[in-house]
Amino acid sequence: MKRVMFVCKKNSARSQMAEGFAKTLGKGKIAVTSSGLEASQVRPEAIAVMQEIGIDITDQHSKALSDFQAEDFDVVISLCGCGVNLPPEWLVREVFEDWQLDDPAEQPEIFPRVRDEIKERVAQLIESVNQA
Repeated sequence: MKRVMFVCKKNSARSQMAEGFAKTLGKGKIAVTSSGLEASQVRPEAIAVMQEIGIDITDQHSKALSDFQAEDFDVVISLCGCGVNLPPEWLVREVFEDWQLDDPAEQPEIFPRVRDEIKERVAQLIESVNQA
């Protein structure tokens, strides 16, 4: 089973939604966690937009990337264009992608659109890593 790390700046919205989708859509197919360049709090808007579509992320919490070891993961996905800020060992995993999604924390009205983009990309990711 592939081990996937979703990473963003503060692990408060995009990476949390990605973790929620991956745990739901990839159950039994991938192992997943998320983290941020720094830890913070899961944004209530992220919890709310995920609840709208029946995914509960209330038990997820923000974690710092420094709490993890790169070699423990096969796939690293940056959601915010922060790949350039990741330590080099995170960029050379089996799969590294930088999705560069808009930050809904800056514009709360875009939370539903960003959520839907994340869902689509996570579904494609699960399919691609399970074919590898």
